[in-house]
Amino acid sequence: MTPRDIEQLIAAGLPGCAVQVSSDDNTHFEAVVVSADFAEKRPLQRHQMVYRALGEAMGGEIHALSINALTPDEQDAG
Repeated sequence: MTPRDIEQLIAAGLPGCAVQVSSDDNTHFEAVVVSADFAEKRPLQRHQMVYRALGEAMGGEIHALSINALTPDEQDAG
């Protein structure tokens, strides 16, 4: 599993999102996901949305994933 593979899975599961995934070892990944669908959602709910997009790959081919899930407004403010 590569960062690009993970980006494609997240993008397919969260249409309209912007996603960037990085990894130094293709085992531990860091994702920044920006989606208007995260508005009014708690951080846990946002992470669950990303996990659903990844499906069975999470915990299987993806061993560790750090997620920064933001709305477009939050990204602009940061």
